[in-house]
Amino acid sequence: MHPLFHPLFIDYCAYFNGNNDYFECHEVLEEYWKEIAPKEKLHPLVGYVQLATGMYHWRRSNVTGAARIIEKAILNFELNRNSEFFEFIDLKQLLLIMKNQHRKIQENEPFKHFKLPITDRQLQELVQQRIKTIPLMDSHFIFNKHMLRDRTEILEARELKKRSRQ
Repeated sequence: MHPLFHPLFIDYCAYFNGNNDYFECHEVLEEYWKEIAPKEKLHPLVGYVQLATGMYHWRRSNVTGAARIIEKAILNFELNRNSEFFEFIDLKQLLLIMKNQHRKIQENEPFKHFKLPITDRQLQELVQQRIKTIPLMDSHFIFNKHMLRDRTEILEARELKKRSRQ
């Protein structure tokens, strides 16, 4: 299977292009990254995570954080331009969009969403199918997801890890 057809990458694209749930983009792609290259900080998936994180920060008006992380994503993508993780993404167009978004952030322009430029018809169809299955969510919840989500599972995992070190 091509790595862009992995269910977690399809989820990322669906959250990004569908309901703009950048927090969930971060969550699903971080899981995929940890599955295949957990120690590789320059892996292309890290760049995709950074892109979603930057968009989340920008939408929340954290322009300093957004500009910094979008810049890191741009550098990651340029460094990895020949990676199979861009095979079905128009990287040239994506980088142009990202650089334009970065400029807008620095000029304190209002948040503006964009869609990932997917070039493969099959991948586009899988993403569209996945978008149709995403439950509708209140925009306030998506905007503030890092504060409103249920963190029980995360806190339990941290506690378990802490105990295992003692």
